[in-house]
Amino acid sequence: MTVSKIVTSAVAALSLLGVSTVASAAPAASKLAVSAPARAGAKVAKKNEAIGTGIIIAVLAAAAVVAGVVIASNNNDSPTSA
Repeated sequence: MTVSKIVTSAVAALSLLGVSTVASAAPAASKLAVSAPARAGAKVAKKNEAIGTGIIIAVLAAAAVVAGVVIASNNNDSPTSA
C-alpha cells in the first residue's frame, strides 16, 4: 500500500473521531434548555490540576488510531492457509 493511501486512511479515521467528539460536545438545543435560567457557579480557591490530562489522552488515542490503520493496511499478500 502506498504512503498516500495510508495517509488518506489515517486522515479519514481521525476526521470520523473528530466529528463524533464535536457532536457530543455541542450543547443540546431544546425549549427547556433555552428558557431555563443559567445556574451560577460557586467560586473555588483551588485550581484544577488535571487540565492537561485530556490533551494527553486525545493525542494517545489519535496515535492508536493511526497505528491501527498502519497495521491493518500492511502489504502482506501471502495467503494464511497452507
